[in-house]
Amino acid sequence: MIPLDCVLPAPAEEFRIRSADGHWIHAEAYGPAGAPIVVLAHGWTCSTAFWAPVINQLAADHRVLAYDQRGHGRSDIPPTAAGYSTAKLADDLEAVLTELVPAGERAVLAGHSMGGMTIMAAADRGEVAARTAAAVLISTGPGDLVAELKVVPPAVRGTGLRRLLHRLILESRLPLGPVNSVSRALLKYATMGPDTPAGRVEAAARVVHACPTVVRHRWSKVLGELDLHSQLAKLAAPTGVIVGTHDKLTPPVHVSRMVGALPDPQGVLELPGVGHMSPVERPAEVAAEIRRFVNSGALSEKSVIE
Repeated sequence: MIPLDCVLPAPAEEFRIRSADGHWIHAEAYGPAGAPIVVLAHGWTCSTAFWAPVINQLAADHRVLAYDQRGHGRSDIPPTAAGYSTAKLADDLEAVLTELVPAGERAVLAGHSMGGMTIMAAADRGEVAARTAAAVLISTGPGDLVAELKVVPPAVRGTGLRRLLHRLILESRLPLGPVNSVSRALLKYATMGPDTPAGRVEAAARVVHACPTVVRHRWSKVLGELDLHSQLAKLAAPTGVIVGTHDKLTPPVHVSRMVGALPDPQGVLELPGVGHMSPVERPAEVAAEIRRFVNSGALSEKSVIE
């Protein structure tokens, strides 16, 4: 049974936002207007529904804005491979913030996996910087993803062979099909901690399996070549990092690289026994870290570019 907190509440508002290339992005608002603003960017193969446990933690006293990355959820699917790039992710985030965060106000941005990469990619966009009070990078990395994957068991030796197998897994064109006991077990092994309850595995599986195969594959090609290391130095806002000790997709090795490159790192939250899907596995801790930045006074401070 899916836990109640993994079910999205009814949104207060819904939006269709036009990105720079004319692509339409679906966004939703939760919580009271006028409350501190939090913007959530989900990861590869996910959607706004992935954030349900965190939204349920925050919506009582925050204005939570969540959007579907292009190709995911209710956002339009780009018709060609040209619609998939980190620049497009940055365009979409910039469009969402410009449309939904009023001029002169700022938000705490939280990005999971590809959502964290989106925040990195958009770090040098003026409208993004002007509307960003702080950032939380969750279960993510700036590059070298294939080289650092931990999905293939350690018994498979040889750096070249491991990289080849990881790339084949990452870029698979096979449809995921319906959620069943085998797919749940595989998803749990690859993306979640060993003690994750079955209901949370089911909730994550339903979100991931809803992603169209072509979207999953095209974004995998982008992730396989990802290099956002230089963007980290441009992320001027106070930034926190969250990582699970059992994350096989963006393992803890990425954390020291990010913290070392960020201009204003504000701590690392390490979640013991947690895999890649930390907002579903441990939503209370993830929400508390986002709330920490909301309560830090960052929202009331002047923009770094003013």
